[in-house]
Amino acid sequence: MASTAAKHFETVIIGGGQAGLAVGYHLATQQRSFVILDAGERIGDSWRNRWDSLRVFTPARYDGLPGSSFPAPGWSYPTKDEVADYLESYAARFRLPVRAGVHVDDLSRENGGYVVTSGLSQYYADNVVVATGGYHAPRIPEFAAELDPTIVQLHSTQYRNPSQLRDGAVLVVGAGNSGAEIAIEAASGHQTWLSGRDTGQEPVRAGAGLDRLLTPPFWFLLSHVLTTRTPPGRKVERQLSSHGLPLARVRRKDLSRAGIERVPRITGVRDGLPLHADGQTLDVTTVIWCTGFVPDYSWIQLPVFEPDGRPRHDRGLVRSEPGLAFIGLFFQSAGTSSLIGGVGRDARRIARHLTSRRTTATPTRARD
Repeated sequence: MASTAAKHFETVIIGGGQAGLAVGYHLATQQRSFVILDAGERIGDSWRNRWDSLRVFTPARYDGLPGSSFPAPGWSYPTKDEVADYLESYAARFRLPVRAGVHVDDLSRENGGYVVTSGLSQYYADNVVVATGGYHAPRIPEFAAELDPTIVQLHSTQYRNPSQLRDGAVLVVGAGNSGAEIAIEAASGHQTWLSGRDTGQEPVRAGAGLDRLLTPPFWFLLSHVLTTRTPPGRKVERQLSSHGLPLARVRRKDLSRAGIERVPRITGVRDGLPLHADGQTLDVTTVIWCTGFVPDYSWIQLPVFEPDGRPRHDRGLVRSEPGLAFIGLFFQSAGTSSLIGGVGRDARRIARHLTSRRTTATPTRARD
């Protein structure tokens, strides 16, 4: 079959989540030629497809994208569906050129520019912004395949609500915010074990009166002090990357009150059952893996990655590949970089850089 007509844009943004939309906003204000490609059928689907009770961990006053505050009371915590609808309305309000249902298969170089391939379609660009974030492939240990096949296994990306859980005991693996909140939900009708390192907890519960007093200075600290350009920022980034984020809404005492039992790290399988580090097995009917993600940039055919698979960049800009940028990464430039309300600063910086660079070799292709 012949490929569809190729199209040229000054910039192609891959990913239509909050990061991609924020870059699009800044390019639109400068009337640049760009397109946003998103694999979802609707803008916001990456949020809609999370578990039913999920709420963001930052209050609405800190959840706005450039040019638009979040439409909710300032100290409320939006649901995942409210976030999804906000992103969809944001794209419509600013008439951002989003093409939904476009799954990008390949990104490569050609004639001094970039080629983005999706099925039989190709998009040629002087600049490309990869806005797919840093959370791609679910991280599940290899020994999970050895569990008894009657045990229901779900990654946190597949979990929606307790109706998916079999009768019997539940094991939640991963004790960060996602694991703690899902364990609380599971414990309402099931004996529940929680396995994983204690990541600590924030000094005060999210939404409490004291939290409202502390959030503004803490947000400033995360945005302007704890950055990749300061020693304290680099230290905090290393600590959070290796130990995880502290609990926000759930407290340790909440887990105890719910009857959730903490168990050591799961290290393998014995007789079809999960085995923890103390050498004991757990007789469970459901395992929920809240074990995070690993980056998957296998579709990018460019030498821009560290040995661990993370992109090599300077606050999102790839110096070895002019015109290529990443956005939405954890601690990309500061502690707020991967948050809805924090991505705007990185988006502005990247958009300014891309629009200021002079392209030395622009492929001659059909334009939209």
